[in-house]
Amino acid sequence: MSVAGPLGGLSRLSAERSRSISAENRAGAPGGGARAVKGVGAHAARFLGPGWKISPCDKVAPGATLVLADIEGPGVVRHIWMTLTGTWRDWILRIWWDGQSQPSVEVPAGDFFCMGWGRYAQVNALPVNVNPGSGFNCFWEMPFRQRCRIALENRSEREETAFYQVDYGLSEVPGDCAYLHASFRRPGPLPAGAVLTVLDGVRGAGHYVGTYLAWEARRHGWWGEGELKFFLDGDGEHPTICGTGSEDYFGGSYNFESEGDYRPFSAPFMGLVQVLRPRATSGLPQRFGLYRFHIADPIRFRLDLRVTCQVLGWHPSEDRFEQRDDDVAATAFWYQTLPTATFPPLPGRAALAIG
Repeated sequence: MSVAGPLGGLSRLSAERSRSISAENRAGAPGGGARAVKGVGAHAARFLGPGWKISPCDKVAPGATLVLADIEGPGVVRHIWMTLTGTWRDWILRIWWDGQSQPSVEVPAGDFFCMGWGRYAQVNALPVNVNPGSGFNCFWEMPFRQRCRIALENRSEREETAFYQVDYGLSEVPGDCAYLHASFRRPGPLPAGAVLTVLDGVRGAGHYVGTYLAWEARRHGWWGEGELKFFLDGDGEHPTICGTGSEDYFGGSYNFESEGDYRPFSAPFMGLVQVLRPRATSGLPQRFGLYRFHIADPIRFRLDLRVTCQVLGWHPSEDRFEQRDDDVAATAFWYQTLPTATFPPLPGRAALAIG
C-alpha cells in the first residue's frame, strides 16, 4: 500500500538524526541548545537566567563574515530561517559543499529569498517563504556528503544584526543526489538589443530548478515580451527549450493585467511578487520582482547548461516589438554534480546598490 500522499511519505520512520544551529546552539550539538550565559539578549534576560533567550542573534561588524553553520556530513539541510537588519543587498549568502574552495551558492541574501528590491512582500512559494515583517525561509533540499559551510558577509559600513536558524538532518545521502547551486548576475542597464545571461558556464549533470528576476523597467510601456531560453547539452545558436514571453514563463499572461493594472500574485511555483511604483516626484522607474520554480518540471541536462532572457517590450503606437535597455538582476537555482564551475565575480557593493 502506498502512503506517500501529497506530503511525500511524512509518516514513514527514518534513521535521520535531527539537528539545528542558531546563536543559541552554534555547533548543533545534541542537548546543546539554550545553554548560553552571554549574548545579545543577556541584559533583557538578566532576571531570568540561562535558558531564557540569552543569545538569540549575532552582531556582524562592517566587512565581517558570520559563519552560520559548519557541519560534518553526510546530511541534508532542510530549512533555513533568517531575518537581517540593514540593506538586504549588503548581505551576501554563500554556501560551500564538501570542502570546495569555490562556493556553490553566492547570492545577495535578499535576491536568494526573492526580495531583490529591499522591500517586504509576502512570498508563498514552495521552496521560499517570506513572512511579516521580514522572515526569510528557505526549504530547498540541500544534501551534502562530507561538509556543509554556510556564511553571511556584511558589506555595509555599519554593524548589523542577523537572527538565524539552520535545521538539518544527519543521514546517509543516496548516490544520485546532486548539490544545490545558486548564482547572481546584474550586468547593469542592458544596451537595447542585448540579451540577459541568467546562467552560463555550468558543466556536469543536473537540473535547473528556479529563476528570480528583479526587473527595473527604465522606460514606460510593456517590458515582458522576451523569451526565456535554455541551451542544453551542446546546443549552439538555437536552444532546446524556448518560451513564448517573459510573463508567460512566470505563469501570467497579457501583461499581468486585470482591470487596467498590474496584479501581483504569489503561488507555490511562480509569482509576480512585487510591483513597485515610484512616488510622483522621485523620477524612478517601475520595478518588478518575479519568480519561477521548476519543482514539478525540472529542466534536466547531462553535459552543460546556459540560460538567457531577452529584454523585449512592445511599442503600441507602431504595433511592433521593441528592444529595451532595462536593468535586470537575475538569480538562478539549479542542482548539479561537483565540482562547481567558477562563477563570474560578484559585483561590488556600489554595483549591487538599488538606486
